[in-house]
Amino acid sequence: MTTTVGRPPERPELAPTELTTPAEAPSAPAGVPPPPVRARRLVLLATFVCAACGLVYELALITLGAYLTGSSITQTSVVIGVVMASMGLGALAVKPLLRWPVAAFAAVEISLGLLGALSVPALYAAFAWLNLYTPVMLVAAALVGGLIGAEVPLLMALVQRVRRQEASGAVADLSAADYGGALVGGLAFPFLLLPSLGLLQGALVVGALNLATAGLVVGWVFRRSLSGRAHLAVMVACASGLALLGAGAALAGTFEVTARQRLYRYPIVHAERSPYQEIVLTSAPVNGWRDRDLRLYLDGDLQFSSLDEHRYHESLVHPALAGDRNRVLVLGGGDGLALREVLRYPDVEQVTLVDLDPAVVQLARKHPALSALNEGAFSDPRVEVVAADAFTWARGYEGAPFDAVLVDLPDADTTETAKLYTVEFYGLVGRLLADGGRAAVQAGSPFFAPTSYWSVVAAVEEAGLSSVPYHVDVPSFGDWGFVLAGPGPAPPSLALAGATPELRFLTPEVLRAATVFAPDRIPGPVEASTLLDPVILEYQRREWIGY
Repeated sequence: MTTTVGRPPERPELAPTELTTPAEAPSAPAGVPPPPVRARRLVLLATFVCAACGLVYELALITLGAYLTGSSITQTSVVIGVVMASMGLGALAVKPLLRWPVAAFAAVEISLGLLGALSVPALYAAFAWLNLYTPVMLVAAALVGGLIGAEVPLLMALVQRVRRQEASGAVADLSAADYGGALVGGLAFPFLLLPSLGLLQGALVVGALNLATAGLVVGWVFRRSLSGRAHLAVMVACASGLALLGAGAALAGTFEVTARQRLYRYPIVHAERSPYQEIVLTSAPVNGWRDRDLRLYLDGDLQFSSLDEHRYHESLVHPALAGDRNRVLVLGGGDGLALREVLRYPDVEQVTLVDLDPAVVQLARKHPALSALNEGAFSDPRVEVVAADAFTWARGYEGAPFDAVLVDLPDADTTETAKLYTVEFYGLVGRLLADGGRAAVQAGSPFFAPTSYWSVVAAVEEAGLSSVPYHVDVPSFGDWGFVLAGPGPAPPSLALAGATPELRFLTPEVLRAATVFAPDRIPGPVEASTLLDPVILEYQRREWIGY
């Protein structure tokens, strides 16, 4: 793996007599490459940094895919598989270049730093402007993996060039540095880079670190291995790459705003990325500027339109509150719209709302348009807000039971949300109900995703609850379904309470019609989803793919 006499592009770094013991290594004056021991440590440090950078690029591709497509398991599996396979191909492809390891290392690291950093904005642009993601992601993952795979043989050659040792010892040292760097990269990505810089700028900073490492190794440690012209070319390439990434970091905010707006039909009035999701609020005039259509999106999925959200929330809330309603639990619903409907009953004494993301609740409290839409629900003294995962909170709850439980959670299109549509979760919901209590569950579209909808019904019933499936028309969503459930063998009556406040949409006649399902959208037998077998994920993927 080292250069030999008669291969002129690179010269041996140090004469054999200089590679004996650390004590014999001369002190290096300014501008002169370091002695062997220090040089070897610097190469191992470069291995550590390169491994950290490589893992960050891989995690960035996985995370961006989960943000844009919502399928975290698929993205993780595909990206890891493609990167790992490409690493093997990259290690094979670089073998002819091991005769010139310094120049080859410079080319690989500069290419990897630029490609790894720019793959995130390139993929976001392809998704936003071209509606194209998967093919571009596969190409990016293959190229990044190939370059990462080429690093290890080249670094091995550089370590051996500084000081020869047994191959097994060199592999051990290099592996220790490589795996240690991967650990640091894996921890830095979720706990440092994403919270402080975000995905886009974080990738650019890591790319700059990759280029700086290449400059240090090639520009100082192995500067004598290149001709003056080659050394200058490497330094210029590193400096140009750093300048490009610096310009990208300066323009990242403008690029992100422009690309994000391409994904939404109406002007964005608020956008933020919380630790859990991207939160976007849009607003546009309708009906000749007399009204505005306010829409909330979480990770690109529409949560409501102010034009028809009352249809959804009236249908979810009021059937569940037809019985006792002193104590009410809302799981999800951080926008406060289901809460608004609950608080219209003066005999409701206490409402507990459990939502995973405090940022959504804060937006619903503070944003003037959203706060007006939910009628300042979070300011009501009867309301207690808990920031927690609904499954974990329900599992650990030991307080008094609730008269009504409203399950207003995001669709089961990710591994994180699929657990909230399982037999186990609905069993927990049943434990939270008082005797004679009622629960209402949003269950997706029985028209667009009928198998998914009836899987929810099956899970509710397998958890030991009696159920009444019903559905209404919500124009922004289409035909949308719910499940009213209660303990005991007799299903709860689907009706409105005598003290129901005046509603805009829901009437006893609408409710009676809501239990009728057209036969062409009722599938055959479906399975209930469980924690160990979340079949609803596959149902959702298969049914929504065409919409």
